Amino acid sequence: MRVLMLSKACIVGIYQPKLEAIARHGVDLNVLVPPSWRDERGVQPLERARTDGYQLREIPIRFNGNFHLHHYPSLGSVMRELAPQIVHIDEEPYNLATWQALRQARRRGAKSLFFSWQNIRRVYPPPFSWGERYVLRHADYALAGTDSAADALRHKGYTGPLAVIPQFGTSPELFQPAAKRPARPFTIGYIGRIVPEKGIRILLRAAAQLDGDWRLRLIGGGTASDELAALARSLGIGEKTAFIGQLPSTDLPAEYHKLDALALPSLTRPNWKEQFGRVLVEAMASGLPVIGSDSGAIPGVIGDGGLIVPEGDAEALAKALRKLRDQPGLRADLIEKGMARFMAQFTHERIAEATVAVYQELMTAAKTDAAAG
Repeated sequence: MRVLMLSKACIVGIYQPKLEAIARHGVDLNVLVPPSWRDERGVQPLERARTDGYQLREIPIRFNGNFHLHHYPSLGSVMRELAPQIVHIDEEPYNLATWQALRQARRRGAKSLFFSWQNIRRVYPPPFSWGERYVLRHADYALAGTDSAADALRHKGYTGPLAVIPQFGTSPELFQPAAKRPARPFTIGYIGRIVPEKGIRILLRAAAQLDGDWRLRLIGGGTASDELAALARSLGIGEKTAFIGQLPSTDLPAEYHKLDALALPSLTRPNWKEQFGRVLVEAMASGLPVIGSDSGAIPGVIGDGGLIVPEGDAEALAKALRKLRDQPGLRADLIEKGMARFMAQFTHERIAEATVAVYQELMTAAKTDAAAG
């Protein structure tokens, strides 16, 4: 089967093993990506890290960095050239790029599917609501990253076939436990966007309650870095807290080996709650115990592989961090359970298998349509 995937997310190198895994299932896969993507962390350039078995092709983008309005002016001509049977639109249904790609797929008789992480029932103004309505009515299949995202799609009126499949898995070859833990202070890590809704203020206040020797590493870029660095100094933990900044995705596996626990203390907002928490899976794959707040999808991702604390509760987070530091037996148990959970549900191969099964459903539907027509 010939599949064309449109995905700005696939510029990230550590996501690309899923594409190789899809291709290993006999899929003739072309993936279209922009040369880079801009967000509050800065500019993420295309990383050609894993490209065996499929074609990773740059395509010009307009309104780079605008989540809702970005689109691809040459998409129609590329689709005519590649003649896909399936168009996999790796974008939310209310984005202009999704509407554009779906229109092009329908013109060429290709089956289509889109992806959504959106796990709250947001109402968008025109023209985004019009585009979303069109996509929900005319797409042949929907992928939702979580059960709550699937519920949001159904609430908005999507009635077609749907599968719950995370957007990306994690590679057990890239993310794996360190061979040996060196002697060091107990080191807590956060990896992700440095923005208010990620709850880093709560993490700093929790860390400030810890006694003894410890360290905190904050890895990522974002708008709140200066404010949070000032808060760390005011709490008296500036010397124990390192702001590492944004790193290439291919550097992250080694960063997990510098940690003894990972925390994701996200905070629900009126227009956002945690949609997945990919770093939790990477940490579990790397042999780390994890702590997450109860925002959005985090409890479902962690399961029995870590500790859950109420969001916004610095005292509860500090207590959980003390447990991981001071109870080696608990830490070992959570590491074992987290690794098992990762291998069972969150590898690239598992995600690829589920995705290819959707492609096969669409191909069967196409044959049925052709026979009926």
